[in-house]
Amino acid sequence: MTRSEIIYLYTDGAASGNPGPGGWGVVLRCGNLRKEMSGGFALTTNNRMELLAVIKGLEAILWQGASVEVWSDSQYVVNTVTKGWKRKKNGDLWARFDELSMKFSISFHWLKGHAGHPENERCDALAVAAYSMPGLPQDEGYLLSQ
Repeated sequence: MTRSEIIYLYTDGAASGNPGPGGWGVVLRCGNLRKEMSGGFALTTNNRMELLAVIKGLEAILWQGASVEVWSDSQYVVNTVTKGWKRKKNGDLWARFDELSMKFSISFHWLKGHAGHPENERCDALAVAAYSMPGLPQDEGYLLSQ
């Protein structure tokens, strides 16, 4: 594996109710390496978890300047980045994303969710498992926006 290899970042977010308990899931792949991560909150929204999954994945990448392909089933995230949709909500998360995005060469790709793509299905399973855990923390960013 070399620093010139592409890092593939697969992401998904989920919420049971909107708002409701929510979770995010990430699968990172580079060469033969693979890393999975997830987390959740007691009360949040699906869009926040979709965006947070991208942020958490980028935060886990240690190579500044790395080429990263983000694969997400979230039209909210992909179209906001690629088509310049207005960022009306989730300003705290968009600020984190903006700071991180300057460290990498990132391309965004949309894929249809729940369509059998193995990495997307795994991210969804991680996100759902995360929001199903007892004792989830509060999503302070969501609570402050209300």
